[in-house]
Amino acid sequence: MRLFAALVPPEDVTHELAREVAELKRLPGADGLRWTGRPGWHFTLAFYGEVDEGAVPDLSAHLAHAARRTEPFPLVLSGGGQFGHGRALWVGAEGGLPALRLLADRTEAAARKTGLPMGEHRRYKAHLTVARSRDAADVRPYVDALRDFRSLAWTVDELVLVRSNLPKSGIPGEQPRYEAVARWPLGAVGHGPADDS
Repeated sequence: MRLFAALVPPEDVTHELAREVAELKRLPGADGLRWTGRPGWHFTLAFYGEVDEGAVPDLSAHLAHAARRTEPFPLVLSGGGQFGHGRALWVGAEGGLPALRLLADRTEAAARKTGLPMGEHRRYKAHLTVARSRDAADVRPYVDALRDFRSLAWTVDELVLVRSNLPKSGIPGEQPRYEAVARWPLGAVGHGPADDS
C-alpha cells in the first residue's frame, strides 16, 4: 500500500483555503493547472511509497512513539510558493515550524527504523500543494496572489498515517483518494488505534 505521514488542517482552516483557491482559479490560465481537491490538502511529513502490509504494524509503532515525543504546536497557513518551475503550486505555513520540522524528521526516522528505504535526507519544507502542472508553468501571479493569505491559527495535535489510492479510471483530472490508516495524538501517553503498548 502507498503510504505517507501527514498533518491534516482542521475543517475551518480548509474552508478558508477553499475560498482562497476559488479566487486563484479566477486568474488567467488557471484552467491549465490541475487543482488539488480538498481531500488532498495536507502537509506530507514523510512519503513512504509502496509499503508491504507486514511492515505497517512496526511503522505504526514507531510513528506512535514519534507522536508521543512531540508536543502539540501552533500553525497557520501562510503565503505560497512553487517547486519545479511551476510544476507544483503550494501554500506555506508559519508558527511552530521548528516543531513541524522535528516531527517530519521523526516520521522519516520511523521509516528508517522499520527498514523502509527513504533515500537521501532533505531539510523539510512545509508546503500544502494546491495545484500541479505536467509542464513548467508561470505561476508567479498565483504566488503573488497568495502573498497576503493567512488562515486561522490552529493547534496541531495529531499525526496521521495516510494511504493514497491512485486514480485508475484514466479520466483526466481524477484525484487520488486518501484514507487515514491510523491517527495518534501528539504528546499524549494515551492509546492511538495502532498503539496498544
